[in-house]
Amino acid sequence: MLRDVAVLALPGAHAFELGVFCEFFGIDRRDDGLPGYDFALVSATGASVPTRHGFAVEAKHGLERLESADLIGVPATDPGVRQPEELYEALRIAVARGARVLSICSGAFVLGEAGLLDGRRCTTHWRYAGELARRYPRSRVEVDTLYVDEDPVITGAGTAAGIDTCLHLVRKLQGSAVANDIARRMVTPPHRDGSQTQYVKRPSPKDRTGRLAPTLAWMESHLEQQLTVDGIARRAHMSPRTFARRFLQETGSTPLQWLTGQRVLLAQQHLENTDEPVAAIAARTGFGSADTLRHHFVRRLGTTPHDYRRTFRGRPDQRD
Repeated sequence: MLRDVAVLALPGAHAFELGVFCEFFGIDRRDDGLPGYDFALVSATGASVPTRHGFAVEAKHGLERLESADLIGVPATDPGVRQPEELYEALRIAVARGARVLSICSGAFVLGEAGLLDGRRCTTHWRYAGELARRYPRSRVEVDTLYVDEDPVITGAGTAAGIDTCLHLVRKLQGSAVANDIARRMVTPPHRDGSQTQYVKRPSPKDRTGRLAPTLAWMESHLEQQLTVDGIARRAHMSPRTFARRFLQETGSTPLQWLTGQRVLLAQQHLENTDEPVAAIAARTGFGSADTLRHHFVRRLGTTPHDYRRTFRGRPDQRD
């Protein structure tokens, strides 16, 4: 059932992510033959809620409005700000009685504070994934995905992935025809699979913190080599088991998953900025062969190196 939708208006909320919920569930499309939703903005801190952009939104409902909601939306907000305890308790009660919760971007931290990510797969914007994994070690953070459906807890990655997440839920509960019509109204692709990787930029070494920062920087500068967990652990002066545990805590992924992700990101840069053939890029990025690069590229990005280059450079490379 998806009729009653309540969206949290959180202090410091990001306008785009909040707007996704409002656009998706707050517009009456019944004249077009689409379902209508009983939509409400809910606040735990008062009717006027400041966003991070210098303006406020008016939320006419308090936390009691969550008691009837089929779906509770949690938009992005400052992950360092703790919300009132009453809000976390209201979320726990809502999920316990059968409501779904859906977060976009850093909204996942609100669910984490409520304990709703414990024992569940989840995702968030790639910039926050490591912090989410560190703060909520009982969760299983998936960096390379657009959204994760661990019903009744659904988490979406950053910004535009929130649209994909909402479309996924509507498709699941109300069918493809409804999701496709809403997507058409919003002028957005009707479906992107949740396993499609977020397009991310490789982080600069200076942006990294934590004990493994030097090791991560070294790994990133030697991606063309055939690296092993045992070998990297020795370099970090740790046992393989300790290294793997610490790596997961600091990055939100396993060493091999991280290596593959970094190699794909480096391949993206070469495809965007050079005319090198895919075979040469595969060698430079540690994949060894063009076939292996294509396999991981398609698996993580849902597209081929050839099509990716065409998208980002406006033309294909005939040597692909």
